[in-house]
Amino acid sequence: MASQGSTYGLQNHGVFNEGDALWNLGAEALYEETVRQGLGTITKGGALTVETGKFTGRSPNDKFIVDESSSRDNIWWGQVNKSTTEEVFDNLHRQMTSYYQNRKLYVQDLYAGASEKYRIKVRVVSDSPWHSLFARNMFIRPAQENLADFEPDFTILHAPLLQADPARDGTNSEVFVTVNFAKRMVLIGGTRYAGEIKKSIFGVLNYLLPEQGVLPMHCSANIGAKGDTAIFFGLSGTGKTTLSADGTRTLIGDDEHGWSDDGVFNFEGGCYAKVINLSPEMEPEIYATTRRFGTILENTVFDPFTREIDFADNSLAENTRASYPIDFIPNVEPTGQGGQPENIVMLTADAFGVLPPISELTPEQAMYHFLSGYTARVAGTERGVTEPQATFSTCFGAPFMPRHPGVYAKMLGEKMAKTGAKCWLVNTGWSGGAYGTGKRMSIHHTRAMVRAALEGKLSSIAKVRDENFGLFIPETCPDVPAEVLQPKTTWEDTGAYDQVARDLRGRFEQNFKQFESHVSEDVKKSGIYAAA
Repeated sequence: MASQGSTYGLQNHGVFNEGDALWNLGAEALYEETVRQGLGTITKGGALTVETGKFTGRSPNDKFIVDESSSRDNIWWGQVNKSTTEEVFDNLHRQMTSYYQNRKLYVQDLYAGASEKYRIKVRVVSDSPWHSLFARNMFIRPAQENLADFEPDFTILHAPLLQADPARDGTNSEVFVTVNFAKRMVLIGGTRYAGEIKKSIFGVLNYLLPEQGVLPMHCSANIGAKGDTAIFFGLSGTGKTTLSADGTRTLIGDDEHGWSDDGVFNFEGGCYAKVINLSPEMEPEIYATTRRFGTILENTVFDPFTREIDFADNSLAENTRASYPIDFIPNVEPTGQGGQPENIVMLTADAFGVLPPISELTPEQAMYHFLSGYTARVAGTERGVTEPQATFSTCFGAPFMPRHPGVYAKMLGEKMAKTGAKCWLVNTGWSGGAYGTGKRMSIHHTRAMVRAALEGKLSSIAKVRDENFGLFIPETCPDVPAEVLQPKTTWEDTGAYDQVARDLRGRFEQNFKQFESHVSEDVKKSGIYAAA
């Protein structure tokens, strides 16, 4: 299984057992390595299923940024971006390179960013073959002729079984995800959850790109039949992947994008979809990927004889995932790029069940809701979250935003003003009551509403202003019952609705106080409207 590495070798990252490294292996070889080592099983149709152990989601409390002079003044330090020292980083780096000794290493040299103008070169080094395949799925593969002298802009050293000692190493737990912008390196250890790999590079791009005039976004994106581009903001579990993988539109990407003066471009070369309760009827495009060679299934349960996956079984994790190359989706934009967005969709899974299923936002409201980033943490996407919890995650991606949210919000406002993009707030959460009482929004209704908005069918429809949040709710929508559009009418107890809605409005107001000094008076007032 010989493989040729880059002339810019691993010794440049402090790794000196380069003779044990296998470079840029394809899915076939990485499947063999994974199965041979007892790390995965091939399921019916050809997908590779793996287990990530006790860590089945991200570990946000274990993520640190090194406090060093080149980036210190640009980081939004606090609960999200926690600092660590250069000494702690160097110590973890020494432990990792020592751990690598006499171990077989898997190296992937890849791109992050479909735009040649703004992409970065990423090297991922791991001692786990299936994590190497994950990186190969999720990032963009260079042409063969570009690999011989590949010199990365950022390197991930990954050792999922190497555990830190908090008392010795200055970490919060055995898990560590540590970013050093000066050394252009990320260290990941102590967790087998593969999502840490892709999200660490998302954070890197979120730091680097604003200085180049590019807005990095936690969003999916697609293109309509008329060439119109749409972007979908939202946290994990709110529907970014599901709603963007629409057979009537062409997919650009499902999770991370940049918005430049040239348009929108995907950061990734793959998708990482939640597959709990996945069905061929509701999400046919995604379901089809789970029966293909090259797809990785995380924490899915399968029949040991037939190798059929039971997507309803959450005994290993609620946050079951599928990682696959983006071209496994049939209707995909091969360049990973689109034009200037005509529509922006902000997705929220409202656990209280009081936000309308769709509403149009003014530019000021768009800024307000972008900074608020209200949604619910969906079970399993983070450790310790077992049921939906109301949360505010600024820019719909606070865990991945190294800079102050005002930087990203200002860029969004400027780009909306320049392009005239419309913005829609879509609630994919609950209706008829809060979580535990109401029901999750029908995906059929949500798809119909989103399609109507993107196709311009809601533009001429009269809208009613919501009495609590000031949102503009369309009175009718094709293929959606009118009573579904007004959240209050879906509750049996309308008095209870009023009380819950006022409570949520208060939460918005309290959360937004941290941003008031960074926005105009019009933006601040746009979120606290109440009917006279």
